[in-house]
Amino acid sequence: MKRILNYFKREVVLTVALLAALASFLLVPPGEHTLAGIDTTTLLMLFSLMAIVAGFRHMGAFDKLAGAVTSRIHALRGLAMALTAGCFLLAMVATNDVALITLVPFTILLMAGAEMKHLTLAVVLETIAANLGSMVTPIGNPQNLYLYSSGQLDALDFPVLTWPYAALAFALLMGCCLLIPKVEVQPVAASGKELPARKFGLYGALTLLALLTLAKVVPAWLLAAAVLVLVLLLDREVLRQVDYTLLMTFVCFFVFVASVKEYAPIRIWLEAQMANAPMLVSLLVSQVISNVPACLLLSPFTQDVPALMLGVNIGGLGTLVASLASLISFRLYGAAEGARRRRFMMVFTGLNAVFLAAMLGMAWVMGAV
Repeated sequence: MKRILNYFKREVVLTVALLAALASFLLVPPGEHTLAGIDTTTLLMLFSLMAIVAGFRHMGAFDKLAGAVTSRIHALRGLAMALTAGCFLLAMVATNDVALITLVPFTILLMAGAEMKHLTLAVVLETIAANLGSMVTPIGNPQNLYLYSSGQLDALDFPVLTWPYAALAFALLMGCCLLIPKVEVQPVAASGKELPARKFGLYGALTLLALLTLAKVVPAWLLAAAVLVLVLLLDREVLRQVDYTLLMTFVCFFVFVASVKEYAPIRIWLEAQMANAPMLVSLLVSQVISNVPACLLLSPFTQDVPALMLGVNIGGLGTLVASLASLISFRLYGAAEGARRRRFMMVFTGLNAVFLAAMLGMAWVMGAV
């Protein structure tokens, strides 16, 4: 029992999500709506991507790539700018979750030996970059994919609506990178061992399958099944490196939203609020339950889908739970040697407030609020 209590004390975000899910049962008892509200596609994709990235890391692929990068970029600031830009661009085509799952561990590896405050700032900037870069395309994040696949927005609506915000965000991100000094980076020693061809081929094939899943050619359950079976047979140690706590946190958030949607007083109140200020309501609700569940919760209550889309995308800034992708960064950073979680939260909250104010200013200029 003591070990269980210590676990929940350590995993604060999961604890809050679990308590919120359990409290929601006081509003509406669990039932069919509870299971229906759990987005299994997102969970299966997240599991698969975490396992694939862990596989590449386990075989030493990141070590080799890190050695190649640091042999060309010799300044810490240059690394931060390249990795932040990489998160911004990768999120457009492979979702913010994938961008962070891929590049945050890589950043921790590349900046090993640097002062922890610089690593903290770099990871926070990458998180913001992934959350804002993802707003440009329909496949950039789960809420955009939902609005696109449900026919509420066309593919060309996203860049038309979001490019001014994305341009401002990218400029601000590059400016913030200047806060990181131009100190020399200690090159990462690349392992002289060759990558195991069999495992490299395995994870390469699974990566292609994941891309097909993102393109909606292959169902998420088939990807997850392939990952589970093949990794279990050929590289089972990798399955221990999957962050199951994060998956449980996602489940708790989905259960909470499913209950809230079934509670009539809240549903009626949301309809009234969304009729008045859909973007601001979407943004504020995202701060509490995160932007993906907020989009699922609020979309039935408004006809102003562009305002909803902007609200939940910009609403990914702010609190740590405003975007579920931010939880990924926090978890990956927290697992790093010497990580300072409290400092991370301070830097994260401060910079998110700055970027959120900038995005709201742009929305005011654009007449969106």
